[in-house]
Amino acid sequence: MNTETTAAGVERTSNSFLGDVWTNFMRWNINAIRNPFVVISSLVQPIIFLVLFTQVFGNVAGGALQTNVSYESYLLPAIAVQISLVVASSSGIGLVDDIESGVFQKTLVTPMNRAAVFLGKTLSELIRIVIQVVIILALGVVLGANVATGVLGALAIIAIAILFSLWFLAFSNTVALITRDQESTIIAANMLQLPLLFVSSAFLPVSAMPNWIQTVAIYNPITYGVDAARAVMLDADVMEVLDVTAFGGIWNTLVPSLAVLIVLDVILGAIAVYMINRASSASVQ
Repeated sequence: MNTETTAAGVERTSNSFLGDVWTNFMRWNINAIRNPFVVISSLVQPIIFLVLFTQVFGNVAGGALQTNVSYESYLLPAIAVQISLVVASSSGIGLVDDIESGVFQKTLVTPMNRAAVFLGKTLSELIRIVIQVVIILALGVVLGANVATGVLGALAIIAIAILFSLWFLAFSNTVALITRDQESTIIAANMLQLPLLFVSSAFLPVSAMPNWIQTVAIYNPITYGVDAARAVMLDADVMEVLDVTAFGGIWNTLVPSLAVLIVLDVILGAIAVYMINRASSASVQ
């Protein structure tokens, strides 16, 4: 089987989609190992949120739940989703680094499959999400959270975090390809990340928030990611933004939430691949 060396110094298998995926997967993992600050910082913020919100605001926020569920159990799924957001937002920043260093231009002139380039990069970031969500779930349990659905539920929460992250990964990379500027990409990601968290069901029940926030929450993707993870965490139907009763139990939350996330992943993923293909036929400055 023929091999060749890419501009980034990673050996790839010629004429192989999986070989191109593996090459990009390894290259981005090596980049993460060489720059551990990015990996660590993407975990620190969710940990701070988890500890501060549960230990400082837990008694106040917990009173709004009007249930016997602890605030630690209520908040933990939202923090898992937040990890997905933080890692996904850094994805575009890494792509901008590639563009500014010239590595991206060199990749585009190779015979690599463009979808494989994006897929390999995405898989490396999903590995980070899995590891960090496992860490935050373990920390949450130490702080008093309870995964009502057990180990299988914890695995399901990890899967939901992955599914949720895909649309924002695609969005972050699309912004990077449009702006080709690190500062603009960071601003775009941060302008969406934290505001969307606070106008969703992440930290408080939607019914406890002002009417205008309840309206925004209906169209906020974070609401559906958090609700899906929280339904598994609590083993209960927790959705407030849609009145779904056709499936029974937690499936009244899971089915519509997962459907929304899958549609977003497909649409934004297609846009990201289109942008990469478009970049390959133009000169990237």
